Amino acid sequence: MNQYDKLKLENQICFPLYALSRKVIKLYKPILDKYNLTYTQYITMLAVWEKEKIDFKSLGKKLHLDSGTLTPVVNKLVAMGLITKHRNPEDDRLVTIEITEKGNRLKEDMLEVPDQLFCKFDGEMEEVMLLKKYLDKFLKYSKTQED
Repeated sequence: MNQYDKLKLENQICFPLYALSRKVIKLYKPILDKYNLTYTQYITMLAVWEKEKIDFKSLGKKLHLDSGTLTPVVNKLVAMGLITKHRNPEDDRLVTIEITEKGNRLKEDMLEVPDQLFCKFDGEMEEVMLLKKYLDKFLKYSKTQED
């Protein structure tokens, strides 16, 4: 092993994560196109559906998105009538995101999405769930400059 082996693409953990992430988002695209949603809009809706009402900062933290990325996504979802956003009258820096009736109706339609995506993978459900478990663990313990 020479000193440059650690610079080989095949030895990088980041590369398969990056490649898999791109591939998964690409697999979602035709499914989400039916609902006129991007992947980022979809995961935002998933987070809002969980709580029905969530503050903007908590939403960004849950999605690992900064406000510069999340703001246009939220604004688009508001324009689509799927969520509302309200500023706290006592502190206008605090923004609350809330699901609308239209957003709740979409939730029912979206129940098919996870199954449609899983059908595109060759593999056992146990392997997929194990991968998710480890990815969640690494994501939880990874340190970023924002922390």
